[in-house]
Amino acid sequence: MPIPADRAQDTFPKLLRRNADLRAMRVAMREKEFGIWQSWTWAAMAAEIRNLAKGLAAIGLKRGQTIALVGDNRPKLYWAICAAQCLGAIPVPVYQDAVADEMAFVIGHAETHIAIAEDQEQVDKLLAIAAKTPALTRIVFTDARGMRNYADPALMGYDALIEAGAATEDAWLDAEIAKGKGSDASVMLYTSGTTGQPKGVLLSFDNVIRTAENAIAFDKLSEADEILAYLPMAWVGDHIFSYAEAYVAGFCVNCPESGATVMTDLKEIGPSFFFAPPRIFENILTQVSIRIEDASALKRWLYRHFMAVAKRTGIALMDGKQVSAFDRLHYALGEILVYGPIKNVLGLSRMRLGYTAGEAIGPDIFDFYRSLGLNLKQLYGATETSVFICMQPDGQIKSDTVGVAAPEVEIKIAENGEVLVKSPGVFAAYYKNPDATGGAKTPDGYYRTGDAGFFDRDGHLKIIDRAKDVGRLTDGTLFAPKYVENKLKFFAYVKEAVAFGDGRDRVAVFVNIDLDAVGNWAERNGIAYASYQELAAKKEVYDLIGTCVEQVNRDLANDPQLAGSQIRRFLVLHKELDADDGELTRTRKVRRGFIAERYAKLVEALYSNTDRAHISTAITYEDGRKGRLDADLMIRDVKAAA
Repeated sequence: MPIPADRAQDTFPKLLRRNADLRAMRVAMREKEFGIWQSWTWAAMAAEIRNLAKGLAAIGLKRGQTIALVGDNRPKLYWAICAAQCLGAIPVPVYQDAVADEMAFVIGHAETHIAIAEDQEQVDKLLAIAAKTPALTRIVFTDARGMRNYADPALMGYDALIEAGAATEDAWLDAEIAKGKGSDASVMLYTSGTTGQPKGVLLSFDNVIRTAENAIAFDKLSEADEILAYLPMAWVGDHIFSYAEAYVAGFCVNCPESGATVMTDLKEIGPSFFFAPPRIFENILTQVSIRIEDASALKRWLYRHFMAVAKRTGIALMDGKQVSAFDRLHYALGEILVYGPIKNVLGLSRMRLGYTAGEAIGPDIFDFYRSLGLNLKQLYGATETSVFICMQPDGQIKSDTVGVAAPEVEIKIAENGEVLVKSPGVFAAYYKNPDATGGAKTPDGYYRTGDAGFFDRDGHLKIIDRAKDVGRLTDGTLFAPKYVENKLKFFAYVKEAVAFGDGRDRVAVFVNIDLDAVGNWAERNGIAYASYQELAAKKEVYDLIGTCVEQVNRDLANDPQLAGSQIRRFLVLHKELDADDGELTRTRKVRRGFIAERYAKLVEALYSNTDRAHISTAITYEDGRKGRLDADLMIRDVKAAA
């Protein structure tokens, strides 16, 4: 049903006020600082946000203006989102690892006047782009370390901003909050920009709150749940899970001390609700596998024995299927000896709901977690739909689909196979881009996802690839590059893959190895190496990756539509694909066109008769310095499976 125009809590500032009244002493947020968890109740958080809103008003933030937020997951930055919304301003989270030029585009395009930066690193980037962002006149920093000798008049400390807000009367603020309505712009989130410059997606309060309410009801979330906020604040998933759903359901959001301590902090908090992209779940499983290989013979035997029991029994138990009494007892023993300790080490002992999305997750990886008794599901969504398009109901979990239509979501498949969506979460517009807005929607109001997919016999949606990327080989065989790439990435040894084949006579791929997994394999096999480049060039590594490619070909051979798109040649890249080099987006999506152009010599070598190719690549170091990396790469042929 539509949200009534007079709905009492139709914006986040109003939801904050409700939570401060109903859950005053309940913990709303935690942050780990200097090894100690600091907590804020809903009442304390509401008081801080009010002072922050008054402080922002004092330095000139007005209704309709935008404010940039740059940094890791910090309570003060989440508070700034709500404080800006109290004034009718539009928060614009920016990826914290964005290089200066990327940041300049977003802040310039959004016409941002004020930015709140976490620390010295982010302040330096903002000052460096000052000439490109003339509208940006004020930078507030939340961490004063290293800022003592900065004299730029645009700079202001967070504490000074709070003091300025606390010194002003606040009767007017309630009136300002009351002006807000559900149809107002709530946030502007930029797309990943896989094919060009990112677009600013304007989401209204109705979009975000309605979607959050539906998801909360679907998954039975409540104020008793806890989540760890560690993914980029600029990503729509974090905004929905760590902000919108927290305000609607009233649960606690926990911010880790740093990116390096996430796994430790995860174990300490033990969230009941956990989201991670497939690469995180893959990395966790890789670390488990490495530790098992280094364990004693008895522990390795116990692990393998009980994981075989889990594979046979655990998923059936999760799905409510009938399991024999003997298998139940066997599984219960495994819970004591193996499954429970693994979940405890990973920090997932209390997880009752987990989600993964963004890319396909390997069936073996997905089944591993579910076999442990973890309720891991897949979902399908987009920035433009406030995340949720498809969700997996309990008892209807499939590793190769993304579930059924989420509540209040309508899905239809266009004649060309593109997935079209209509829902309360579909965005209002792309900021300052009416042509792109018009092109993203059908005349009858459906959002064009750009993904090709189909429904299976149970009504579950299966995504094949980006519609524009689906092509044909010269013999007419269907070529879905992402499908092939994901098949490869299901192996722990493969971190990234880029497939080529559209308009060609065969499929060829670039492979990035996973340094941790392949490095551990190399050490156990007595293979010495000194760098990623040296390891990637080893003949033994090519043999290892070759076995993965051969298995992918066997899988493809069983698919009548894709049997002809088996991989015939591959090479292992000499460097990891990097967002700083423009090869990946900040959400780690492959920029396929850019890579094909950047490594054109290697692509052509794959489609020639040569077995080696030389490449000289410009690279960007972590400190921003530029350099070049030269390498001679092997090219390996692979036989097609029958």
